[in-house]
Amino acid sequence: MTALRPDAFVGRSILVTGASSGLGAATVRRFAAGGGRVYAASRNADLLAEVAASCVDLPGEVAFGSHDITVADDCRAAVAAAVASYGGLDAVVNNAGRHDFRVTTDVTDEEWAHDVALNLSGAFFVSQAAIPHLLEAGGHGNIVNVASVAGLMGEAYSAAYTASKHGIVGLTKALAIEYLNAPLRVNCVCPGGMNTPQVTTISVPDGADWDLIMRVSAKRGLMDADAVAGVIAYLASDDAAAVHGTILPVDQGHLAG
Repeated sequence: MTALRPDAFVGRSILVTGASSGLGAATVRRFAAGGGRVYAASRNADLLAEVAASCVDLPGEVAFGSHDITVADDCRAAVAAAVASYGGLDAVVNNAGRHDFRVTTDVTDEEWAHDVALNLSGAFFVSQAAIPHLLEAGGHGNIVNVASVAGLMGEAYSAAYTASKHGIVGLTKALAIEYLNAPLRVNCVCPGGMNTPQVTTISVPDGADWDLIMRVSAKRGLMDADAVAGVIAYLASDDAAAVHGTILPVDQGHLAG
């Protein structure tokens, strides 16, 4: 993977969900650094404003809006707002998500429904609304879905999250095949643990077996979110023009063993 050109996203419009912090915010900055026009979507408008302010000295531009990706109509509204902001849409990064540890037998109906809506259904509804615009993007329209190493292996106390992230992998493959003969690329990254604000707020159930939890931890420790954002930017760029339907672990070698 070569370094992206400084102008890799000049003239390109990109929608990033879950953009208010962590990987989403790092991804917004990556696209803006490449001259992209980014629409940043999340529920927290105040944090989105901070992300946009952090990009003012970059060559690209950032617009933002408050959207709840657990709600199908909000997913459609985010796509519509991105298109209205920049007159079209060239790429989508489905990043919105959250991981909470819970004992499976304690998971409520509401928790299960929320986790699936945020971590899986949102990516589907955003993609569904975006695809007609991406097909008009001059042959470079693409979707980058963000799954997790939990989309490729089991994770204890994470039934809803793991099922949802496996679903993101399946969604990526399904769309890649459905649009095999169309000018659209669909790929997926599966990050391992990252040093993001979510790490400081996550909790585990009382009595949880830490040996089981640590099965998904890489020996090299947590990554910087910017390292994963760089891979997302590559997949969304013309440098990855031949990459379609790929499920790419970004996990410091954890799944190699």
